[in-house]
Amino acid sequence: MEGVYKNNLFSSGGSLINMGLSIKKNDTVLVIVGKEKGKRGRVLSVLPSEGELLIERVNIIKRHMKPSKKYTQGGIIEKEAPLHISNVMLLCPKCGKPTRIGNTVLSDAGKTRTCKKCKEVID
Repeated sequence: MEGVYKNNLFSSGGSLINMGLSIKKNDTVLVIVGKEKGKRGRVLSVLPSEGELLIERVNIIKRHMKPSKKYTQGGIIEKEAPLHISNVMLLCPKCGKPTRIGNTVLSDAGKTRTCKKCKEVID
């Protein structure tokens, strides 16, 4: 029987912490699940501790804000809400298809992200 190790987390989202996030800021993604299904957008920010993304013009919510320095007028503000990373797929910049991401180890001890469909380097 194997023991429980420190890096083996059984809580929800534990696998995201161990694997690392493969989607980065300024990537183009496609939403594959939920009310925003089929929409494309650019990643504005990544929240790795929650495993969530903010995507441009996707999952817009309305907030009632008091006037402040940032919102001098106040009123109803529309802004993006985070989506879970499992609900999106990266769009390959080369082939333009939604794809999973593979990691390739280079000869100079570096790693790059690769498209699983066309085998091209993403960055």
